[in-house]
Amino acid sequence: MKILLPPSETKRAGGTGAPLELAALALPALGAHREQLAAALVALSADTAEAQRVLKLSDRQAGDVEHNRMLRTAPTMPAVDRYTGVLYDALDAPSLDRTARRWLGEHVLIHSAPFGPVGALDGIPAYRLAAGTALPGIPPLRRHWAEATAQALAEHDFLLDLRSEAYVALGPVPDSVRSAYVRVVTSTGRALNHFNKKAKGELVRMLATTRPRSRTPEGLLAWADRNGIRLRKTQEAGVWELVVAD
Repeated sequence: MKILLPPSETKRAGGTGAPLELAALALPALGAHREQLAAALVALSADTAEAQRVLKLSDRQAGDVEHNRMLRTAPTMPAVDRYTGVLYDALDAPSLDRTARRWLGEHVLIHSAPFGPVGALDGIPAYRLAAGTALPGIPPLRRHWAEATAQALAEHDFLLDLRSEAYVALGPVPDSVRSAYVRVVTSTGRALNHFNKKAKGELVRMLATTRPRSRTPEGLLAWADRNGIRLRKTQEAGVWELVVAD
Protein backbone atom coordinates (compact mmCIF):
# COMPACT_ATOMS: atom_id res chain seq x y z
CA MET A 1 0.00 0.00 0.00
CA LYS A 2 1.10 3.51 -0.83
CA ILE A 3 -0.58 6.67 0.41
CA LEU A 4 -0.56 9.71 -1.88
CA LEU A 5 -0.57 13.08 -0.14
CA PRO A 6 -0.77 16.57 -1.61
CA PRO A 7 2.00 19.07 -0.86
CA SER A 8 1.44 22.37 0.90
CA GLU A 9 2.08 25.91 -0.27
CA THR A 10 3.65 26.68 3.11
CA LYS A 11 7.00 25.14 3.96
CA ARG A 12 9.70 25.24 6.62
CA ALA A 13 12.85 27.05 5.56
CA GLY A 14 16.37 25.72 6.00
CA GLY A 15 17.40 22.14 6.59
CA THR A 16 20.47 20.15 7.49
CA GLY A 17 20.48 17.58 4.71
CA ALA A 18 22.78 17.42 1.70
CA PRO A 19 21.72 19.34 -1.43
CA LEU A 20 19.01 17.92 -3.66
CA GLU A 21 19.88 14.66 -5.39
CA LEU A 22 17.16 14.01 -7.94
CA ALA A 23 18.37 10.49 -8.67
CA ALA A 24 17.83 9.51 -5.02
CA LEU A 25 14.13 10.41 -4.93
CA ALA A 26 11.36 7.80 -4.98
CA LEU A 27 10.03 6.75 -8.39
CA PRO A 28 13.38 7.15 -10.20
CA ALA A 29 11.66 6.67 -13.58
CA LEU A 30 10.63 10.33 -13.24
CA GLY A 31 14.27 11.45 -13.29
CA ALA A 32 14.25 13.10 -16.72
CA HIS A 33 11.03 15.01 -15.98
CA ARG A 34 12.47 16.19 -12.68
CA GLU A 35 15.64 17.41 -14.35
CA GLN A 36 13.65 19.40 -16.91
CA LEU A 37 11.48 21.02 -14.24
CA ALA A 38 14.38 21.85 -11.93
CA ALA A 39 16.36 23.41 -14.77
CA ALA A 40 13.40 25.52 -15.88
CA LEU A 41 12.66 26.69 -12.33
CA VAL A 42 16.27 27.67 -11.65
CA ALA A 43 16.54 29.46 -15.01
CA LEU A 44 13.35 31.42 -14.40
CA SER A 45 14.64 32.53 -11.01
CA ALA A 46 17.59 34.34 -12.57
CA ASP A 47 15.16 37.21 -13.26
CA THR A 48 13.38 38.04 -10.02
CA ALA A 49 10.73 40.29 -11.58
CA GLU A 50 9.86 37.72 -14.26
CA ALA A 51 9.80 34.93 -11.71
CA GLN A 52 7.40 36.92 -9.54
CA ARG A 53 5.14 37.46 -12.53
CA VAL A 54 5.12 33.82 -13.64
CA LEU A 55 4.75 32.45 -10.11
CA LYS A 56 2.24 35.18 -9.17
CA LEU A 57 4.24 36.33 -6.15
CA SER A 58 3.90 39.66 -4.38
CA ASP A 59 6.93 41.71 -3.38
CA ARG A 60 6.57 40.27 0.12
CA GLN A 61 6.95 36.80 -1.36
CA ALA A 62 10.03 37.64 -3.44
CA GLY A 63 12.16 35.53 -1.08
CA ASP A 64 10.56 32.45 -2.61
CA VAL A 65 12.35 33.28 -5.87
CA GLU A 66 15.64 32.88 -4.02
CA HIS A 67 14.53 29.46 -2.79
CA ASN A 68 14.01 28.43 -6.40
CA ARG A 69 17.31 29.94 -7.47
CA MET A 70 19.10 27.82 -4.85
CA LEU A 71 17.09 24.68 -5.64
CA ARG A 72 20.11 22.52 -6.43
CA THR A 73 22.45 23.83 -3.73
CA ALA A 74 20.24 24.61 -0.72
CA PRO A 75 20.10 22.24 2.28
CA THR A 76 17.29 19.72 2.31
CA MET A 77 15.04 18.12 4.90
CA PRO A 78 12.61 15.16 4.68
CA ALA A 79 9.61 16.10 2.57
CA VAL A 80 7.17 15.23 5.35
CA ASP A 81 8.96 17.73 7.61
CA ARG A 82 9.35 20.39 4.91
CA TYR A 83 5.64 20.96 4.42
CA THR A 84 3.49 22.80 6.96
CA GLY A 85 -0.17 23.78 7.02
CA VAL A 86 -3.33 22.09 8.26
CA LEU A 87 -2.69 18.56 6.96
CA TYR A 88 0.94 18.44 8.00
CA ASP A 89 0.29 20.07 11.37
CA ALA A 90 -2.26 17.32 12.08
CA LEU A 91 0.17 14.64 10.90
CA ASP A 92 2.95 16.25 13.01
CA ALA A 93 5.64 13.97 11.61
CA PRO A 94 8.52 15.55 13.59
CA SER A 95 6.94 14.29 16.84
CA LEU A 96 6.66 10.67 15.67
CA ASP A 97 9.10 8.04 16.89
CA ARG A 98 11.65 6.42 14.61
CA THR A 99 9.51 3.38 13.85
CA ALA A 100 6.51 5.49 12.82
CA ARG A 101 8.68 7.71 10.66
CA ARG A 102 10.19 4.68 8.98
CA TRP A 103 6.65 3.52 8.20
CA LEU A 104 5.94 6.89 6.59
CA GLY A 105 9.08 6.52 4.52
CA GLU A 106 7.95 3.11 3.28
CA HIS A 107 4.30 3.93 2.61
CA VAL A 108 3.81 7.65 1.89
CA LEU A 109 4.41 9.61 -1.31
CA ILE A 110 3.97 13.40 -1.33
CA HIS A 111 3.09 14.79 -4.74
CA SER A 112 5.14 17.93 -5.34
CA ALA A 113 4.88 20.16 -8.40
CA PRO A 114 8.61 20.33 -9.26
CA PHE A 115 9.62 16.75 -8.38
CA GLY A 116 6.43 14.72 -8.82
CA PRO A 117 5.65 12.22 -6.03
CA VAL A 118 8.54 11.90 -3.58
CA GLY A 119 8.98 9.65 -0.56
CA ALA A 120 8.01 11.08 2.81
CA LEU A 121 11.63 10.90 3.99
CA ASP A 122 13.20 12.03 0.69
CA GLY A 123 15.28 15.16 1.17
CA ILE A 124 13.94 18.20 -0.70
CA PRO A 125 14.78 21.92 -0.52
CA ALA A 126 12.36 24.79 0.01
CA TYR A 127 10.74 25.89 -3.26
CA ARG A 128 7.78 27.74 -4.71
CA LEU A 129 5.75 26.18 -7.53
CA ALA A 130 2.03 25.52 -7.70
CA ALA A 131 0.28 22.83 -9.71
CA GLY A 132 -1.30 25.34 -12.08
CA THR A 133 1.85 27.30 -12.95
CA ALA A 134 3.09 27.45 -16.55
CA LEU A 135 6.90 27.64 -16.67
CA PRO A 136 8.71 29.05 -19.73
CA GLY A 137 10.07 26.27 -21.93
CA ILE A 138 8.00 23.56 -20.22
CA PRO A 139 4.56 22.25 -21.26
CA PRO A 140 1.76 22.93 -18.76
CA LEU A 141 2.51 20.87 -15.67
CA ARG A 142 -0.45 18.59 -16.24
CA ARG A 143 0.89 17.65 -19.66
CA HIS A 144 4.48 17.47 -18.39
CA TRP A 145 3.73 15.12 -15.50
CA ALA A 146 0.51 13.16 -16.05
CA GLU A 147 1.53 10.29 -18.34
CA ALA A 148 4.97 9.72 -16.81
CA THR A 149 3.63 9.83 -13.26
CA ALA A 150 0.76 7.49 -14.03
CA GLN A 151 3.23 5.00 -15.47
CA ALA A 152 5.46 5.29 -12.39
CA LEU A 153 2.49 4.72 -10.07
CA ALA A 154 1.49 1.59 -11.99
CA GLU A 155 4.09 -0.47 -10.11
CA HIS A 156 2.08 -0.35 -6.87
CA ASP A 157 -0.63 -2.79 -5.85
CA PHE A 158 -2.92 -0.44 -3.89
CA LEU A 159 -2.95 3.36 -3.65
CA LEU A 160 -4.87 5.35 -1.04
CA ASP A 161 -5.24 8.72 -2.74
CA LEU A 162 -5.56 11.68 -0.36
CA ARG A 163 -4.49 14.29 -2.91
CA SER A 164 -6.41 17.37 -4.01
CA GLU A 165 -7.90 17.30 -7.50
CA ALA A 166 -5.17 19.61 -8.82
CA TYR A 167 -2.51 17.05 -7.97
CA VAL A 168 -4.57 14.08 -9.11
CA ALA A 169 -4.50 15.76 -12.53
CA LEU A 170 -0.69 15.80 -12.43
CA GLY A 171 -0.57 12.02 -11.93
CA PRO A 172 -3.79 10.04 -12.39
CA VAL A 173 -3.81 6.58 -10.86
CA PRO A 174 -3.90 4.09 -13.74
CA ASP A 175 -6.94 1.85 -14.09
CA SER A 176 -4.70 -1.19 -13.68
CA VAL A 177 -3.95 -0.28 -10.04
CA ARG A 178 -6.40 -0.82 -7.20
CA SER A 179 -6.97 2.54 -5.57
CA ALA A 180 -9.31 4.55 -3.38
CA TYR A 181 -9.74 8.31 -3.71
CA VAL A 182 -10.78 9.66 -0.31
CA ARG A 183 -13.30 12.44 0.24
CA VAL A 184 -13.87 13.85 3.72
CA VAL A 185 -17.52 14.42 4.63
CA THR A 186 -19.61 14.94 7.72
CA SER A 187 -22.13 12.38 8.93
CA THR A 188 -24.80 14.36 7.04
CA GLY A 189 -22.80 14.14 3.82
CA ARG A 190 -21.49 17.72 3.79
CA ALA A 191 -18.08 18.09 2.13
CA LEU A 192 -15.37 19.92 4.07
CA ASN A 193 -12.35 22.09 3.27
CA HIS A 194 -10.22 23.03 6.30
CA PHE A 195 -11.28 19.94 8.27
CA ASN A 196 -10.77 17.84 5.14
CA LYS A 197 -7.02 18.47 5.42
CA LYS A 198 -6.98 18.00 9.19
CA ALA A 199 -8.81 14.67 8.96
CA LYS A 200 -6.40 13.38 6.32
CA GLY A 201 -3.40 14.34 8.44
CA GLU A 202 -4.88 12.61 11.47
CA LEU A 203 -5.64 9.50 9.40
CA VAL A 204 -2.04 9.20 8.20
CA ARG A 205 -0.70 9.78 11.71
CA MET A 206 -2.93 6.98 13.03
CA LEU A 207 -1.70 4.69 10.27
CA ALA A 208 1.94 5.48 11.08
CA THR A 209 1.50 4.86 14.80
CA THR A 210 -0.53 1.64 14.50
CA ARG A 211 1.09 0.30 11.30
CA PRO A 212 -1.60 -2.11 10.03
CA ARG A 213 -0.13 -5.31 8.59
CA SER A 214 -2.71 -5.76 5.86
CA ARG A 215 -2.02 -3.75 2.73
CA THR A 216 -5.24 -4.55 0.87
CA PRO A 217 -8.31 -2.30 0.58
CA GLU A 218 -10.31 -4.79 2.63
CA GLY A 219 -7.62 -4.92 5.31
CA LEU A 220 -7.47 -1.13 5.49
CA LEU A 221 -11.23 -0.85 5.94
CA ALA A 222 -11.09 -3.48 8.70
CA TRP A 223 -8.24 -1.58 10.39
CA ALA A 224 -10.28 1.63 10.28
CA ASP A 225 -13.27 -0.11 11.84
CA ARG A 226 -11.13 -1.52 14.68
CA ASN A 227 -9.74 1.95 15.40
CA GLY A 228 -13.04 3.81 15.38
CA ILE A 229 -12.36 5.53 12.05
CA ARG A 230 -15.37 5.88 9.77
CA LEU A 231 -13.85 5.02 6.40
CA ARG A 232 -16.28 3.56 3.90
CA LYS A 233 -16.75 2.75 0.24
CA THR A 234 -19.28 4.71 -1.79
CA GLN A 235 -21.42 3.69 -4.74
CA GLU A 236 -18.94 5.52 -6.97
CA ALA A 237 -16.23 3.10 -8.05
CA GLY A 238 -12.86 3.79 -6.46
CA VAL A 239 -14.15 6.53 -4.15
CA TRP A 240 -14.20 6.23 -0.38
CA GLU A 241 -15.48 8.62 2.27
CA LEU A 242 -13.78 9.51 5.54
CA VAL A 243 -16.62 10.57 7.82
CA VAL A 244 -16.03 13.12 10.58
CA ALA A 245 -18.38 14.65 13.12
CA ASP A 246 -20.54 17.63 12.12
